[in-house]
Amino acid sequence: MSTIELGCRLVYHVEFETSFIFQISVLESRHQVIEQESLSFQPESDVRMARIGNPGHRIHRLLVQPGWFNIHYSATVSSNPAYIPAASLGPRPHAELPAEVLPFLNPSRYCESDRLEQFAWKTFGQSSTEHDRVLAVTDWVYNHLSYAPGSTGPSTTACDVFLQRSGVCRDFAHLSIALCRALGLPARYVAGYAVDLVPPDFHGFLEVFLDDDWYLFDATRLAPVDGFVRIGIGRDAADLSFATYVGNSSMNQLYVWASETGDRPRTVDSSMAISLG
Repeated sequence: MSTIELGCRLVYHVEFETSFIFQISVLESRHQVIEQESLSFQPESDVRMARIGNPGHRIHRLLVQPGWFNIHYSATVSSNPAYIPAASLGPRPHAELPAEVLPFLNPSRYCESDRLEQFAWKTFGQSSTEHDRVLAVTDWVYNHLSYAPGSTGPSTTACDVFLQRSGVCRDFAHLSIALCRALGLPARYVAGYAVDLVPPDFHGFLEVFLDDDWYLFDATRLAPVDGFVRIGIGRDAADLSFATYVGNSSMNQLYVWASETGDRPRTVDSSMAISLG
């Protein structure tokens, strides 16, 4: 068990009336418990909260008038990831996969797994276990992509990144997800906070369904996997933008933080699979 302090501050200048949707609040689960939480807006606004998707991450909706607009979110989270020996994760035949994970086998907006199937099987198909295949995928992505802020944009897909060999965290996750799906492994995008992430920002990583649970992976290697705190999960980043709006506004400041209290050593043993359930 560890305690993680996290949050974000966003500053916008709104030109005319704008409708916002924010996805910045932590997802609660049996391995990720919110001990304290605060969300404030300046100027104060009428905010509506809703739960979407499965397992029901939270969105906040509000209508903002012209002028400067600030959002501040903070939380204290008790994180208790499950550590499972990877060798104990047996194969799960396609015919026995739970129905709820099947959509995460399909190509999606940013993860064109159908276009990468031949490459994926030729490159990773000989791995001895499904967990080893995922590690081989994330190792390949880490070794063949350069982390380059500003090198990609909101329309960049996994296949784009595969060709240009550079991107940011969401691109590393999208390519990893697409390759896993091409191998017949259900994979989904996760947005969240990450302890010790450099540079500090919202982080995009992935979960892969192995045996009977979802397990965390991150091809960027920019932060310890067992220091991740999830905001939400989806098919790809199209489902999990931290802010979307209809109107005219510009973001002038983004500040994100996540730190752990105490000196618990981080797990880097690749023989252990890590899950937040």
